[in-house]
Amino acid sequence: MGFEAQREQFATQGYAVFERVLVGELLDLLREQCAAFVAREDARMDAKGVDSLGLSHRGKRYFANECQREAPALRKMLFSETMADVCRATLGDDAYFFFDQYVVKGPEGGLPFGWHQDSGYVVGNGGPVDHAPYLTCWCPLDDATLENGTVRVLPFSEAPLSRDWILPHERQPRTNDLVGWKGNEEGVVLEVPAGSVVAFSSHLLHTTGANMTDAMRRAYLAQYTPEVMLNPGTRKLRRNAIPLVQNGEQVTRG
Repeated sequence: MGFEAQREQFATQGYAVFERVLVGELLDLLREQCAAFVAREDARMDAKGVDSLGLSHRGKRYFANECQREAPALRKMLFSETMADVCRATLGDDAYFFFDQYVVKGPEGGLPFGWHQDSGYVVGNGGPVDHAPYLTCWCPLDDATLENGTVRVLPFSEAPLSRDWILPHERQPRTNDLVGWKGNEEGVVLEVPAGSVVAFSSHLLHTTGANMTDAMRRAYLAQYTPEVMLNPGTRKLRRNAIPLVQNGEQVTRG
């Protein structure tokens, strides 16, 4: 695939949209696995006798991490030719799978998520301050609209400092969100059909709104780094570092 327009926009503005590239077998796979991970988060909260755990809040918002470790079938998407093409158009000739996560917002007011950089979460949770910007692929499993809390972004042209810097992030006591921007900008609203990939730099400021519809809003996140990321001090591997693209060639397949 060419993706020349996406390549240019990612380089200059920090994000690009690849419409409907997952429609079909890969989208079906992501949908099939989603409910089990929402149930896993409810079970984790049940076990601790709480209604919130980390960023997950029962019935309102779910963040289910490291899913491919429990459901290897997801690797068919993570190490697909489609994702290799997306990585080449954004990160370049080298890409390592880093992290995956389901993000689900409950109906009728599912919680919003504050303005942040994904790199802010790496630093805020003890990761290396000097890591190279990496790639987040936000993949909606349902048509993403303003009403159901789609992602909004602040392009690099609107927040130039974010291109080169990880901004200070402040943890919110009620939600555990890390917030790195408190401006009033609406940003660019990305309403995209299910099966699309919204790809953005880990330095890009972004947020999501509340889900005001009567159905869940489901998304799957896949993240890739341009180099292996190690924890500070211990120098042990942070998350994952499975090569997908090396010197421009796809080297792992799902």
